[in-house]
Amino acid sequence: MDKLVHCTGHPSRLGRHEKMKDHQFGSQDYFYSQEELVAELGAAYLCGITGIGQQTIQNNAAYIKSWIRTFKDDPKILVMAAAQAQNAVNYILNQKLEPAPVAEMVL
Repeated sequence: MDKLVHCTGHPSRLGRHEKMKDHQFGSQDYFYSQEELVAELGAAYLCGITGIGQQTIQNNAAYIKSWIRTFKDDPKILVMAAAQAQNAVNYILNQKLEPAPVAEMVL
């Protein structure tokens, strides 16, 4: 499912790949690393939503863990990647989220 999430980054979809013009597959550059994290998080979300999470969760978790190490110096990257992964999942599922009422957002 990570390939499906990768496809949402195309400029005609969500446009994440516009920032990665010169990256090489398998490189450790910032944008490539973030895109890999987005794809794995999105795949994990989709597996959970579709009920096939138990068969793939170990692989997703291990792969995500390997990419998280890349971002030790900038922890907010995980939050940004999670948001981009959620946007990709929403795009794939053709869902539009409405903002939650303020009362529901209080933790």
